[in-house]
Amino acid sequence: MQVVVKIKLKEILAERNMTQSELAKLSNLSETAISMFARGQGNSINKEYLSKIASALNITDIGEILELEFI
Repeated sequence: MQVVVKIKLKEILAERNMTQSELAKLSNLSETAISMFARGQGNSINKEYLSKIASALNITDIGEILELEFI
């Protein structure tokens, strides 16, 4: 059994009626970095970026951003 980590950033942004550009400004990350997170691209998750995104969105429970899928 494998575990896949999914990032729920698109859903969170939609719920908050926020654009990736707005989040990039709030988190002090590039729009490219936010876009990659939202699309779930990459083989690893940058903890610093994740922390900045969570802080910008006032999220204290990382489970609100990440979801584990067992395949």
